Amino acid sequence: MKIQWTLVVGLIFALIIAIFATVNVDSVQVNYVFGEARWPLILVILGSVLIGFIISFCFSAFRMYGGKRQMKAVRKDLEAAQVLINEKDAEIIRLKNELREQGASKFITEEISGGDKIQIE
Repeated sequence: MKIQWTLVVGLIFALIIAIFATVNVDSVQVNYVFGEARWPLILVILGSVLIGFIISFCFSAFRMYGGKRQMKAVRKDLEAAQVLINEKDAEIIRLKNELREQGASKFITEEISGGDKIQIE
């Protein structure tokens, strides 16, 4: 839906620029750093819009590239966290099996730091 709205707004903007440019067909003097020329105002307007589009496209491509890099880093961190979780789960299972092999009672209550009690099944 967002793409459709973007397309509609872009088309309306292009239509406004086209109408504005066709109304302004007089020749104007364009001063460059290295010289000057007379061009139709329509070309100056459309050229300015094109240059603005290219600059905007470059900035959004740069932002998109940065977002992809950030997403890749976050995925890497997520995978590392998942590996750590799997290791901890395996350690918990190993410790529970070790307790069962040692003939521990079904419920074992231990004191841990802070005075809290835990039960291990």
